[in-house]
Amino acid sequence: MKTISWSDFEQVELRAGTIVAVEDFPEARKPAYKVTADFGGEIGLRRSSAQITDLYTKEELLGRQIIGVVNFPVKQIGPMKSEFLVCGFYRESGEVVLAVPEQAVTNGAKLG
Repeated sequence: MKTISWSDFEQVELRAGTIVAVEDFPEARKPAYKVTADFGGEIGLRRSSAQITDLYTKEELLGRQIIGVVNFPVKQIGPMKSEFLVCGFYRESGEVVLAVPEQAVTNGAKLG
């Protein structure tokens, strides 16, 4: 494991957001959803592709707070532009478990 400095960590914008829309993403190579999250006034709405279909339904995701990296460059994934990275943990079997705030926080709150 590589050691990073505190200033390296401070550059990563890990922010809380609330999922406001979830759509199927049939064009994705691996099963995924198109997720739209609200990261508050400064950042606003962002879209992402998320491979979280194994453990979560679209209905379970709506209104849920998540943690996302919002300062990666936009990435083209098939026909959509992914504007943030949904954070999660991989199980040994491959499913992704979302990283979420334990209690509600303001959209856009920075993890630190």
